[in-house]
Amino acid sequence: MRFDIVTIFPEMLQDVLNHSIPKRAQQKGLAEIVVHNLRDYTQNKHKNVDDYPYGGGSGMVMQAEPFAACIEKLQQERTYDEVIFMTPDGDTLTQNRAHALAGKTNFIILCGHYKGIDQRIRDLFVTREISIGDYVLSGGELPAAVLVDALVRIIPGVLSDETSALSDSFQDGLLDSPAYTRPASWRGLDVPAVLLSGNTAEVNKWRFEQSLEKTRSRRPDLMDE
Repeated sequence: MRFDIVTIFPEMLQDVLNHSIPKRAQQKGLAEIVVHNLRDYTQNKHKNVDDYPYGGGSGMVMQAEPFAACIEKLQQERTYDEVIFMTPDGDTLTQNRAHALAGKTNFIILCGHYKGIDQRIRDLFVTREISIGDYVLSGGELPAAVLVDALVRIIPGVLSDETSALSDSFQDGLLDSPAYTRPASWRGLDVPAVLLSGNTAEVNKWRFEQSLEKTRSRRPDLMDE
C-alpha cells in the first residue's frame, strides 16, 4: 500500500509517520509513505502557493496549479485508486470506511491549509473527501496522519498479533471491552476473576457482554445502527 501525501509542512508528517505502527509497516515493506512538499510544484519565485479569495473575505486560498502539477506528475508514474482530500466537510472516517479503503493499493492524500484549496482541484482530481470529525484544524496534516495510521494497522502482517486489530473498538460495531494486565491487584482494585479463570469461552462471553454494555452507555447510536 502506497501513500503520497501532498503538504506545505512535510516535516510534520515525516515525524509522525516514522514511529510506531506506520514505521513498522514501512520496515516490513507492507506500506510506503512518501511526503511531497507542495512548494516544489509552484512557479512562484517566492514559493508561495496561496492567494486572496475571489469575492473577498478573510484568509487565503491554496492555488490550484501547484496541486495539479504534483498530482499529474504522480499519476504519470503509477495508477492511483483514490485522490483523497482531508476536509471537515468530507465523509466522516469510520472503521468500516477504513476497511473499504484498505482493500485498495495507491493513494494520493491532499492536505489543505488556510481557508482551504481552490474548488477546481476538488472538482477535477479528488475522488474522495474525508473528515476525522466535526471540528476544524489548522491544516490537513494531522487528519492525513490519522487516516494513514488507521489504514496501515489493518494491513495483514503489520501487527505482531494478527488478532489485535480484529478486537479493536468499532471492528464489529461495538466499543472494545476493558483491558487489564499485571498485577492482578492494584491499589485495592482487582482484575475481574473471569479473566484469571483460564476459561476461554467464559472470557469471550464476558468481553462481549462488557462491549455491549459499554456501547449502550457511551455510544447508543452504534446500537441503533
